[in-house]
Amino acid sequence: QVQLVESGGDLVQPGGSLTLSCETSGFPFSVYAMSWYRQAPGKNRELVAGLGSAGDTGDTLYYVDSVKARFTISRDNAKNTMYLRMNSLKPEDTAVYYCNCWKHSFFPWGQGTQVTVSS
Repeated sequence: QVQLVESGGDLVQPGGSLTLSCETSGFPFSVYAMSWYRQAPGKNRELVAGLGSAGDTGDTLYYVDSVKARFTISRDNAKNTMYLRMNSLKPEDTAVYYCNCWKHSFFPWGQGTQVTVSS
């Protein structure tokens, strides 16, 4: 069955960096557009970044305005893994981060990985 396993979250000081990983299995990863979401306490889950697959003809890259120029989404199709490099982290980036499909019906959600930005 489909599995999405997020990792890499940590407690980091403002201005710091982290790289999150999303290891996937159970579906043909290379043909799916994928994305990162986050959910902060008391808030709805929001789309943070999206990255298309090789065959995409529509939008192939997306960042929410609040993370543009700070976060970079990438994927390694050979490893069925997606990444999110986060630089210049701010306290408002504190959230549980999840990966899932983009522009497709969601797979079952993983457990997420906690990112806490605090001094």
